[in-house]
Amino acid sequence: MKAEQDMTGDTSTIQEFVEEYFAAAIAHDQERYLALFSDDVIVHDDGRTHHGLAQVRAWHSEAPPVRYDLHEATGDPAAFLAAAEVSGDFPGSPIILRFSFQRNARGKITSLGIEP
Repeated sequence: MKAEQDMTGDTSTIQEFVEEYFAAAIAHDQERYLALFSDDVIVHDDGRTHHGLAQVRAWHSEAPPVRYDLHEATGDPAAFLAAAEVSGDFPGSPIILRFSFQRNARGKITSLGIEP
């Protein structure tokens, strides 16, 4: 299972996970994106908190189309940070955002924070 392999631990594995996260975020298959999250995930973005997959689904479906340019990913497989330039049809585009991920032992995102 790919998610379990991601938890083995080097920086390239973290970068691969973040690249998959960004690819899934812009894909037209929302189920691909949601498959990255645990059922009880908490997402903090733009001053709002979203609890669970139903709220994450609604939040993601409201997001404008964007592009991500990954600058770096650091940390360990359970808790890591990524910085990316995000551009699209929104005020302030492009902007560098920091993404803080926490994952469970199965590799699913349990917490995601997004901030400038």
